[in-house]
Amino acid sequence: MEFGLVLQTDPPADTLVRRMRRAEEVGFGHGWTFDSCVLWQEPFVIYSRILDHTARMAVGPMVTNPHTRTWEVTASTFATLNDMYGNRTVCGIGRGDSAMRVAGRPPATLARLSEAMRAIKDLAEGREAEVDGAPMRLPWVRGGRLPVWMGAYGPKALALVGRQADGFILQLADPYLTEWMVKAVREAAQEAGRDPGEVTVCVAAPAYVTDGSAEHHAHALEECRWFGGMVGNHVADLVARYGEHSDLVPEALTAYIKEREGYDYRHHGRSGNPDTAFVPDEIVERFCLIGPAEAHVEKLRRLRALGVDQFAVYAMHDDIDGVIEAYGDRVIPAL
Repeated sequence: MEFGLVLQTDPPADTLVRRMRRAEEVGFGHGWTFDSCVLWQEPFVIYSRILDHTARMAVGPMVTNPHTRTWEVTASTFATLNDMYGNRTVCGIGRGDSAMRVAGRPPATLARLSEAMRAIKDLAEGREAEVDGAPMRLPWVRGGRLPVWMGAYGPKALALVGRQADGFILQLADPYLTEWMVKAVREAAQEAGRDPGEVTVCVAAPAYVTDGSAEHHAHALEECRWFGGMVGNHVADLVARYGEHSDLVPEALTAYIKEREGYDYRHHGRSGNPDTAFVPDEIVERFCLIGPAEAHVEKLRRLRALGVDQFAVYAMHDDIDGVIEAYGDRVIPAL
């Protein structure tokens, strides 16, 4: 199993770069960031510095979207970083949640996302692509490689991952839901004539390593409760589309948002988010990894057995450096 570290691009950028460099030293292979340029600093500028200060780490957004930047700009940015640092980027992409909604725009359609994924990958790898009806090519690209990993929850999005994406980003660490969604992706890949095993599976969720005490565990639950609210934004979209009770979406995913009343993106991805009080402890336990290092290893072994290739640690809490060190010392070596 590989490991990634997900951070927000809060200033100062030097702190993020230092943490990514330390993460590589202790065994993390991927460095991810949010991509909501209204809420945080521009990530692609910071990726260049991360790549310059690491030797092997791959970087990318978790996740970008088809609308914030034009597709040729996104592709050229990835391709430039790859040319400078040797194909060490991954394009994590989705319909767009915080980046779009904080700007008053709706997320992209799946059809638009599919077109964007194809164009960005082709352009970044030196092939011709069509962008809004105009054929184009980046003539300077030589030997470029850009894996495109798509974030998804719902049945149509999971099917698109299976048909087209190089990887699947699942933003929760519940084994039951992971098994259900990985199965959907693999079935779609097989139906499309692809080898299901070629679709990389990345589970991303907050991880908080505790000392084993009830008090520390309770504190960790509060520090990670924001994640249930973030996932709840996507779940609310699914409920609006498919209803509260649907065979197409597991109730284990949708039931907890019944008390959700709204969401202010000014608190997005932050511990203490006041809009996530509706998230019960049980959801935080299921969606995140909380407890002593041994509990993390046990849950990650279950996820690995379900086909998870990478676990990406969302480190948005009051012990970022602590979780990096704990994973490097006790979790990554065990897996």
